Parts: sequence; structure tokens; C-alpha cells
Amino acid sequence: MRCSTCSLRESCLPVGLTDEELEHIDHRLVTVLRKVAHGEALFSAGDRFDAVFEIWTGFFKTVVATSQGRQQVTGFPMGGELMGLDGIDTGRYSVDAVALEDSQVCVIPFEVLETLGREIPMLQKQFHRIMSREIVKAHSVMLQLGSMHAEERVAAFLLNLTERLRARGFSASSVVLRMSREEIGSYLGVKLETVSRAFSKFQASGLLFVRQRHVEITDPVGLQHLLYDVTV
Repeated sequence: MRCSTCSLRESCLPVGLTDEELEHIDHRLVTVLRKVAHGEALFSAGDRFDAVFEIWTGFFKTVVATSQGRQQVTGFPMGGELMGLDGIDTGRYSVDAVALEDSQVCVIPFEVLETLGREIPMLQKQFHRIMSREIVKAHSVMLQLGSMHAEERVAAFLLNLTERLRARGFSASSVVLRMSREEIGSYLGVKLETVSRAFSKFQASGLLFVRQRHVEITDPVGLQHLLYDVTV
């Protein structure tokens, strides 16, 4: 894999690197492009940590097992996003990362990343930015779960998802959900039935149009307005 010619490099670790720096990391930062089939785990909780993974194509969910044995969804990483950071502290991954569709990931050995980070300060700086964004994202989820009603959580989820897709060149109003409504409910801390009722209410109000897993946001301003009291 050559980072210098990758279409995702502007949203990936090498963003901001000069041509000379990109040439320096080519064939070193990414050693393998791994295919992960739909339903397959890229890594599981307890596996030894030795690499982080940049999603080249596809969609994943991250899951942890609760003390009661339930599966709790903690995130939905997509193309251009980094996975595996949870393993840095203990040397073991703390979540399962499961593909929601056939996907491909760039395998980045952590020791190599550390070495290249010392050689190229901008690469290390970008890695720190990504870690900081993960902290901010975790705070945002805490806000959703602690301050928002169920319908507000679903609206915030849809707006966040479409914004992430828009940043990667996809439509900001039309999305095919790779995750099930049950998985969305697990992530948002609400029941499956609650997610389904919210979708139905949003459609009846003209905020969006739903056809199975295809969602068309017809009134993004109206959907955003649901969050106004929370976000101001």
C-alpha cells in the first residue's frame, strides 16, 4: 500500500505530510491490506494489541460484553477512521471489532507507527489529533445518553452519521444503514422498539423518508431543530 497515492490520505494518518514525508512512509506505515468479511471480527476483546487499523473500505461496529453478559455496541467506525486505539494502554484490545459489510483495513503495526512518528513529527501530531477526537467523540456520546430524550438521541445519531459520510464525499442526505435498528438502540441506550417509533415519527413529520435500511433526510434543519435545546 502506498499512502502517497491513496484516496483517503486527506482524512487518514498521513494528512498534512509533504511529498517527501509521504515517500518516506510508503510501504512502511501500512504493511498489509486485510480483507474482513461481513460478520467477521477484525479483533476481539482480550486479543494481544500489536497494531491499529485504518478502515480503507467498509463499516464496522465495536462491541463490549457487559457484566450481565449483554452485548453493548460502543461505536460504528467507517472508512477513513482508525480502530484499535483502545489496546494501547493495557496491551490488549478491549472491544470486538466486527465488520457490518465486506471491508478492507490497512494494518499499521504500532511499533512501526511509533518509529515513524519519531522520524516525522507531523505524523505523530496527527496521531495525537486522532486520539483527541476519540475523547471528544466519547464526551459527545455521554451527552447524548445523559441529556437527550430517546428521539433526540436517534436524531443526533442520524445527523452525525450523515455528517461523517459527507466529510468523505458521500451524500449528506441519503444513507443506507449498515447497522440494524437493534444495534442503533444498543449504541444509544434505547430499545429497538423506541428506535423504530422514532423513525416512524420522523417520517410522519416529514423529516425523513425510510425504506427498509435506506434513509433519506428530507428536512435536515427540522431534524437539527429537535436538538436545539440540548446543543445551545
